Amino acid sequence: MASDVKRVVLAYSGGLDTSVILKWLQTTYGCEVVTFTADLGQGEELEPARKKAELLGIKPEHIFIEDVREEFVSDYVFPMFRANALYEGLYLLGTSIARPLISKKQIEIARQVGADAVAHGATGKGNDQVRFELTYYALEPDIKVIAPWREWDLTSRTRLLEFAESHQIPIAKDKRGEAPFSVDANLLHSSSEGKVLEDPAEEAPEYVYQRTISPEAAPDKATYITVDFEKGDPVAIDGVKLSPANLLTRLNELGKANGIGRLDLVENRFVGMKSRGVYETPGGTILLAAHRGIESITLDRGAAHLKDEIMPRYAELIYYGFWFSPEREMLQALIDKSQEFVTGEVRLKLYKGNVEVVGRTSPYSLYNQDLVTFEEGAVAYDHRDAAGFIKLNALRLRTLGSRARKIGS
Repeated sequence: MASDVKRVVLAYSGGLDTSVILKWLQTTYGCEVVTFTADLGQGEELEPARKKAELLGIKPEHIFIEDVREEFVSDYVFPMFRANALYEGLYLLGTSIARPLISKKQIEIARQVGADAVAHGATGKGNDQVRFELTYYALEPDIKVIAPWREWDLTSRTRLLEFAESHQIPIAKDKRGEAPFSVDANLLHSSSEGKVLEDPAEEAPEYVYQRTISPEAAPDKATYITVDFEKGDPVAIDGVKLSPANLLTRLNELGKANGIGRLDLVENRFVGMKSRGVYETPGGTILLAAHRGIESITLDRGAAHLKDEIMPRYAELIYYGFWFSPEREMLQALIDKSQEFVTGEVRLKLYKGNVEVVGRTSPYSLYNQDLVTFEEGAVAYDHRDAAGFIKLNALRLRTLGSRARKIGS
């Protein structure tokens, strides 16, 4: 294929698919390939990716492997959790929130090495192709994007393996058979889809779960922890201050040990189809409960309800790939403004798959025990004032009721 692409930055994992893509780019486009591998806390050794890239002819100075765990949590996960974001009321967006960071790094590297194109390994059926490419274009409007799964004829696993063997690409023994399901993982979650999970009527096998033990196998004794917040972000567990990535790692450990964070979901993809996925977000599930707990005493009713109203729109923007859109940034500014006084401590009870808020305190608490007590409070509250309040709110209902009675008669 004749091409004007001279150099391309590939999002590279070192696995079978992206290794085939690497060689395919070299043979099809005749271009120089630069690889970028992000350590997002997926729990895999990344140095083999470097060795494999070198084996496939990539210059050492064109192999980029970067630990982005702290940036991922502080600049992407935590801002999202300030919004209590859930896509379709359930999904904590673990895959969605990682894509803009990977894409941003690719664009930065493309500028650094003078590349004129970027490439990803997302398929033409999924959401990730949209997330990658919307970010590319938002940050570098004229960049050329190569999406091999939309171009090549390697449409089966057999064809991929044949291509790998014909180009001397090493294939691990466990990759030669048909994969029972596909997995994407980072510090926030793991996502499993496809094959044994494609029938939504069938319960997911236990071997699918990697980040959590089953609730049935969790300890019979509850675990109690505290999480400290400052301006909406968690900063400490049990009084011990931790960096963002280390804090989420610790919450993951606690969630895993107590069987917390499993989700079996049929969701609506952006491209128009439904898909079934099994997600594990142990630390994120705890964090969501804790954050809502501290907000319950520090947010005014109007602010809290407004946040809940805009949350589905905010979550949808992230799911669809619009992290770098003006509307997401506008919503983020509103959300961040709401967090000015979301500071304090939440006590949680973790038990057999459940997270329960059992205590919350804050120097900025709006909770006034004297106002709500059934005993005689120190704060003056005249019960008779409620009569006028109710009558004013009932005025339109009484008017409607009178009309209905006239019509009925």
